[in-house]
Amino acid sequence: MKSPIKRNNVNIIGNGQKVIVFAHGFGCDQNSWKFIIDAFTDEYKLVLFDYVGSGKSDLSQYDPVRYGTLNGYAQDILEVCTELDIQDAIFIGHSVSAMIGLLAAKINPALFKKLIFIGPSPRYLNDEGYKGGFERPDLEALFEFMDNNYLGWSSALAPAIMGNADRPELGEFLTSSFCSTDPDIAREFAKVTFFSDNRHDLKDVNIESLTLQCSDDIIAPLEVGDYIHANLKGNQLVIMKATGHCPHISEPEETITAIKAYLNN
Repeated sequence: MKSPIKRNNVNIIGNGQKVIVFAHGFGCDQNSWKFIIDAFTDEYKLVLFDYVGSGKSDLSQYDPVRYGTLNGYAQDILEVCTELDIQDAIFIGHSVSAMIGLLAAKINPALFKKLIFIGPSPRYLNDEGYKGGFERPDLEALFEFMDNNYLGWSSALAPAIMGNADRPELGEFLTSSFCSTDPDIAREFAKVTFFSDNRHDLKDVNIESLTLQCSDDIIAPLEVGDYIHANLKGNQLVIMKATGHCPHISEPEETITAIKAYLNN
């Protein structure tokens, strides 16, 4: 197997001693962080990477068994951190990467000092007494559309995920990211993401954490942020003015301010 540094196209920037590991969401790559990372390079060393199937990762390393659950992606993070001899890092994960980071922290808590989740969700499907935001028939219809016309699916879904319809360039940015992802891997990653249930993992992690919850998000409704805050020890919840599912892209200044307020507290 290739080095995880090459497999996941790891890039390291910044001048600080303390480490921040940035983990992108579904359909994105490390380029999605470009609007906020400059605010942290003076004080921190930043570790950026692409999941296998995204960005400039090594597609030949994709294993449908390994990546058939979120644990496979968590293992990638663990291997990258081990290769770089990282301990006590700050982990910042967007969307599904919040739970991937949670799983990595559950396996090896020494790696992370603080966890920051942007738009997290431990379960996307509604359940009895739990609002995840989606019904199973809705997701199955979404995947049928995805299977039949991936580019059309990307062009329709990415702007809806981004929100902020008054700024169509944001939706176009996310659409281009979706369209650059390997479609076969993206389909499998989407299914693993949207049908995952990590609610039971919340109780097993005792690391300080911050949840950044957008005030209007079709992927992670407000109830999801409340659920994580109530079920994850040491979690702080910040409801942002930002709307949509990608505040680090749509509202970078608010996102930077919230992260720095938490890290400097």
